[in-house]
Amino acid sequence: MNILLDNKWDSGMSDFSIDNLTNVDCILHGRKTGQGFIPYWTEVANNPNDVEHKLGRRFAEIPNAVFSNTLKDSKWDNTIIINGDLAEAIKALKNKDGKDIIVYGGDSFVSSLIQHDLIDEYYVLANPAALGNGQQTFNPLKNELELKLVECKAFACGAVLVYYSR
Repeated sequence: MNILLDNKWDSGMSDFSIDNLTNVDCILHGRKTGQGFIPYWTEVANNPNDVEHKLGRRFAEIPNAVFSNTLKDSKWDNTIIINGDLAEAIKALKNKDGKDIIVYGGDSFVSSLIQHDLIDEYYVLANPAALGNGQQTFNPLKNELELKLVECKAFACGAVLVYYSR
């Protein structure tokens, strides 16, 4: 989750993102995020001159699943659309053989995953300037969410990554 207080990004954050995708074979998105994320990173992956080309290529290589009750067919390569019961669909994905699943989802999608107790680890990236109208990812929680701090990493641009597990 990127708690976007500013849009600062540096090469250390890109390197972390690439490394963090090493053991991932599925990226989950809500509809709104998928509609922006997938085309953007596909364009970056197709442009070898883009400073984030290596990260874009990794995002483009990993299959995507977009959760939507309005989209029926995918217009993107390497992407499926999943409709219906969110909790059942996620449990089915988690029960498949394979690597890890990561979420680049959007606040309401991630909030739904939290409400259904479907997230095992949290990587929270906080940038150092406030823009207002805070995100509602953790609001409202039905049950207390007990997390254990695994790691905290600062980046040169001032952003901080906090990694928690359940």
